[in-house]
Amino acid sequence: MPMSRRALAAVAVALVLPLSACGSGGDDGGTTDASGKVEGDITFQTWNLRANFKPYFEGVIADFEHKYPGTHVKWVDQPAEGYADKLSADAAGGTLPDVVNVSPDLVAPLAKAGLALDLDKAAATYRSEYLEGAWAGHRIPGMSGTYAFPWYLNTGPLFYNKALFEKAGLAPDQPPRTYDELFFDALRMAQKSDGKVATLANVPTIEDFGRYGVPLMNEQGTGFTFNDAKGVELLTRYKQLYDAKALDPQALTATGESAGKKFLTGAVAMNPGSALDLGNFKKNAPGLYRNIGITDQITSSGHVNMYVMGVMVNSRTRHTPAAVAFAHFVTDARNQMAFAKKVAIFPSTAGSLDDPYFTEEDGTDETRVRIAAAKSLKSAVNYTPVLFSEQMKTALRNEVAKALQGKESPREALDNAVEAADRLLQQG
Repeated sequence: MPMSRRALAAVAVALVLPLSACGSGGDDGGTTDASGKVEGDITFQTWNLRANFKPYFEGVIADFEHKYPGTHVKWVDQPAEGYADKLSADAAGGTLPDVVNVSPDLVAPLAKAGLALDLDKAAATYRSEYLEGAWAGHRIPGMSGTYAFPWYLNTGPLFYNKALFEKAGLAPDQPPRTYDELFFDALRMAQKSDGKVATLANVPTIEDFGRYGVPLMNEQGTGFTFNDAKGVELLTRYKQLYDAKALDPQALTATGESAGKKFLTGAVAMNPGSALDLGNFKKNAPGLYRNIGITDQITSSGHVNMYVMGVMVNSRTRHTPAAVAFAHFVTDARNQMAFAKKVAIFPSTAGSLDDPYFTEEDGTDETRVRIAAAKSLKSAVNYTPVLFSEQMKTALRNEVAKALQGKESPREALDNAVEAADRLLQQG
C-alpha cells in the first residue's frame, strides 16, 4: 500500500467471501503445526509495494532463503485497485497465496472462512515481540484467536494554522487538547471570521466516535452500538458546528485530499496529517508552513488511533512452518526497522519505537512529528471495528449527512446507521 496516513486510513475495503471457500492447499492441505522443519516453496503477496520497494523486498527474501536453505519464496505484488476482489477470487478458487499482506477488515472474512491461520495457536511464541495493541489489531469480534502478524503502523498529529488562531483571538501556542476546547475554538473561529474560516473539514467517521469514547460494537461481534447517548452527543455537537459554519459546508462530500487542499489555502484551520505532509506544506504553501502548529490527536480515552497493516498465513498452506517463519521474518524488529527508515511508517515490534530514530530530536519538524507519533503509538488502538465494512462506512456517512442537514435528528440518523450496519453484518 502507499504509505501516507490517508492511504492507510483508506485501506479498509469490503470483502465478500463465501464461507465455503477453499484455500491454496485444498481441503486436505495444510496444518496448524508450525514447529516442523522450515522448508518448501511458498508464495508471498503484497499490496502495491513493488514499484517503490522492490530492492527492499528482494533483500528480505534473499536473507530468508539464506537463513533457511531449503526454502524458496515467490513474491507477487497486486495493485491497490481491486485488491479485495482479488483476495476474494483467490480464496474462492483455492489459489490464495501462502503469506498475504492484509488489513484487519480484509482478514476478517478470511478468518471466518477458516482460511487465516490462528497465530495465537501456531505462533504464540512470537506474541511478546509485538506491541500489545498491534497484535490485537487482527482479532475478530466473536472469534478467539489472532489472524495476522502485525506489520507496519501509522498515525499522525493534528496540524493547525497558528495565524488563523491568532486572528480569531485564540492563543496560537495553545491548541485545543480536549473536545470541549475543540468545539469552543471552532465556534469562536467561525464567529470571528463571519463563517469564512472553518476549523474542521470532515464529518465524523467511525474512528471519531471511537476517539470520543463511544462504544462501537458489542463484545460478541453481533451488533454495533455507536448510537448510544454519547454517540448522539457527538453528532449533535457536529451539527452545531455545521450550522455555525465551523465545519466546512463542503464536508459532506469531502475527501482526505479535498480537506487537505482546504487547509493549504487557509479555508480550514485544522487538519489531521503525517510527517509526509510537512514537505508538501513547505513546497506548496510556504506561508502556511511558517505558521504551522502541531498538536496531538484529540481523544477522550487517552489513546490515539492506529492504522495497522498485517501479514496473514493461509491456513491451507502445505508448508506451514515455512509460511509462519517467513511471515514472522518480514515483520520482525530488524526488517521492520529497516522498512521504517525508507518510508514514513512505524514498526509494530515491541521496543523498536525506543530506537534513537524515534526518540532523538534534530531540530526539524519532520523529526518532531515522527517522535510524537512514535510515542503515541505505544498505547494506540485501532478504533475502526474489524467488521465495519466500506458499505457500513457509506451508510454511516449518509446518515451523518442527513443529521447535519437537519433532515433527521442525530438520534434518528445513528439509529438508522446502526440498523443498516447490523443488517449488512448479518448478510456478510
